[in-house]
Amino acid sequence: MRLNNIKPGAGSRRARRRVGRGASSGQGKTCGRGVKGQRARKGGYHKVGFEGGQMPLQRRLPKVGFRSAMKATRAEVRLHELAGIDAAVIDLAALKKAGIVNAFADQAKVVLSGELNKPVTLKGIAATKGARAAITAAGGKFED
Repeated sequence: MRLNNIKPGAGSRRARRRVGRGASSGQGKTCGRGVKGQRARKGGYHKVGFEGGQMPLQRRLPKVGFRSAMKATRAEVRLHELAGIDAAVIDLAALKKAGIVNAFADQAKVVLSGELNKPVTLKGIAATKGARAAITAAGGKFED
């Protein structure tokens, strides 16, 4: 076998449509392009979404969604994640060191999710009403 003998498998490649070869071919005269107009011309086409000057669909529809720039600097900490931290006082630096919050976080807030069995001391970290009650019930406290 030589490189110049290699051919694709039988039936794997379709022959291209030869247009403009008479009426009986089914693609004669106008070659399947219809009659006149921009799409019938040789180089005449337009960009995707162009509707002939009419306001395109992607501009008629309203914008959807919102991405907050603040999201990157805020972190949410679950209650059961606090139990895994071995620090006398848990602050933002301790949470970052434990890998619980993102390195870019400026603020963190504890939410009531899971259980906390050991007393913890939180410094400079906010907590929801339910999380605050659970932390104090476990013998923990808050420092400002």
